[in-house]
Amino acid sequence: MNVLEQLKRMDEMPKKYKMMEKDELEARARAVKERLGRRLFIPGHHYQKDEVIQFADATGDSLQLARLAAKNSEADYIVFCGVHFMAETADMLTSAAQAVILPDLRAGCSMADMADLFQVERAWAALNERLGETIVPLVYVNSTAAIKAFVGRHGGATVTSSNAKRMMEWAFSQKERVFFLPDQHLGRNTAYALGIGLDEMAVWDPHEETLQCTGALERVKVILWKGHCSVHENFTVEQIAFIRRTKPDMKIIVHPECRFEVVQQADDAGSTKYIIDTIRNAPPGSQWAIGTEMNLVNRLKQEHPDKEIVSLNPYMCPCLTMNRIDLPHFVWALESLEQGTIVNRITVPEHVAFEAKTALQRMLALA
Repeated sequence: MNVLEQLKRMDEMPKKYKMMEKDELEARARAVKERLGRRLFIPGHHYQKDEVIQFADATGDSLQLARLAAKNSEADYIVFCGVHFMAETADMLTSAAQAVILPDLRAGCSMADMADLFQVERAWAALNERLGETIVPLVYVNSTAAIKAFVGRHGGATVTSSNAKRMMEWAFSQKERVFFLPDQHLGRNTAYALGIGLDEMAVWDPHEETLQCTGALERVKVILWKGHCSVHENFTVEQIAFIRRTKPDMKIIVHPECRFEVVQQADDAGSTKYIIDTIRNAPPGSQWAIGTEMNLVNRLKQEHPDKEIVSLNPYMCPCLTMNRIDLPHFVWALESLEQGTIVNRITVPEHVAFEAKTALQRMLALA
């Protein structure tokens, strides 16, 4: 299905689902789950709303869900409660007989949209002209299948926030430079943690088609795509200063998609799973300001009433695209399956999937 076809189908959900009360929607979801049984598998990302995540058969971050998708061979239907690129990954790692469904096609990722194939191919040509064949690409899993395929085709691999350090070390074992896309902040924070100086990094601006660096070009080891997460970029050093001033005993933990200066001033930084595990293992009475998506922060507050937990940014909104997956769309997708109709199926063309899986498998082999 092309983009225009997808856009035309975005409002296909019957209006009756929007009119239903929450209790009725939840009862319908439970009933379909029970009737479909093992034919249905529902993975849910940690950033999903509580109203949806309660029905997930498994929750996780990108790496966990990628592994579950790769191992799943039993379900006929995989209703993915996440965003588009995650559903693409699930489609690529499961069999052709399995249908991957995204309840609302509008559940995308602004970061993934910051790098399209045309831009990346032009950047790659320009960088190779300047620096020769010294570069291996790495792509964050928060990217389209087309970009993953490009990276696989050019000898690179995917990364997650959980394994970015290991994958960057692997990349440097292949060639002397790394082209990291689409999240400049994860790339910068990871490279710096590996001992690479800021003057050894450059930023490729895909709109200006310029390479921005503070040091000499020949010293550049990491080239960062100028992209970011619209949620995590909104955490600031001013918010950290406020916590330090008003809650001096409170620890600050942030996601590595945050800006460099935020990660440097925080007490700790790590993937979604790392943040969850850190809070779970923290002693009762401890205080935490968390710099990540609001749905997850609120869930951690509910799960750990023995700890004081706040968002580093109290005015932070949840991830808007992730929140497109709501109960009405979820129930519509489930009931449509039971009626013999697969709505919003996500399929990756075979030639794209082959090269994208190459990049994914290089990561999974090392993870």
